[in-house]
Amino acid sequence: MGELMALLVTSVLVNNVILTQFLGMCPFMGVSKKKSSAIGMGVAVVFVIVVAALVTYALYYLVLVPLHLEFMDLITFILVIASLVQLTEMFIKKTSPALYKSLGVYLPLITTNCVVLNVCLVNISNSYNFAQMLVYSIGTPLGFALVLFIFSTIRERLEQSEVPNAFVGNPIALIVAAIMAMAFSCFTGIV
Repeated sequence: MGELMALLVTSVLVNNVILTQFLGMCPFMGVSKKKSSAIGMGVAVVFVIVVAALVTYALYYLVLVPLHLEFMDLITFILVIASLVQLTEMFIKKTSPALYKSLGVYLPLITTNCVVLNVCLVNISNSYNFAQMLVYSIGTPLGFALVLFIFSTIRERLEQSEVPNAFVGNPIALIVAAIMAMAFSCFTGIV
């Protein structure tokens, strides 16, 4: 149980995919201007990653390995992720048109979000058992959502602040992201 908790803390805080691996920067920069959009994207990414990890893990060990087609993992995982994102997009469009509109082009970009594919590939390359895979696949998108939400609250405050003209927009956002990365590096000694 302690090993699973360590894996969870590591995937959420220590090895945060945005701040230490710099994966998922497109939605991080694009959807983080409002808290509501950040929360919606965070929930969508958590759902897609957890389901994609479960499906790809099962496909890998129940289909690809017995048929000796392990080399097909990348293309198989990409097809699964693209399908799940399409289903998620249709669900959000139907249930929450306002959220669908606020996420805009960034919702379909989950398909090409390297975080989703990274989680599926890490589960296989690290030979995680089912429990480890599940913890890692929940922790990583939770870390993504946490950083996205924190960043969105800071960006909302920056909109109300006086920022030198040269730093307005993305420059100040990238500076804040760098400071957040330094702050999160303090979690390294926890586990």
